[in-house]
Amino acid sequence: MQEKIDYALTLIAQIKVVSAKFVKKLEGTDFFEMRVSVENEYRVIIFTIDEENFIEANEILLLNGFLKKSTKDYKPQLKKAEEMIKGLSE
Repeated sequence: MQEKIDYALTLIAQIKVVSAKFVKKLEGTDFFEMRVSVENEYRVIIFTIDEENFIEANEILLLNGFLKKSTKDYKPQLKKAEEMIKGLSE
């Protein structure tokens, strides 16, 4: 699992144009998700960037990660990410 996460982080840090298989903008938010799959499990890492366009981003801020069991998992995780951003800006 750790190797796959490291690989995905390397992709988004160096390549900038990444397949939607790994990275996707979460609709209606300022957040992105990075998905890593191992067997039948999906680990999701919520992150944000310093620009509106992913290609122009210089900084990536990883916020939180979780084991995706259903689409219902996103709402509380996005709330946690929003609280983390608020805590950083205070």
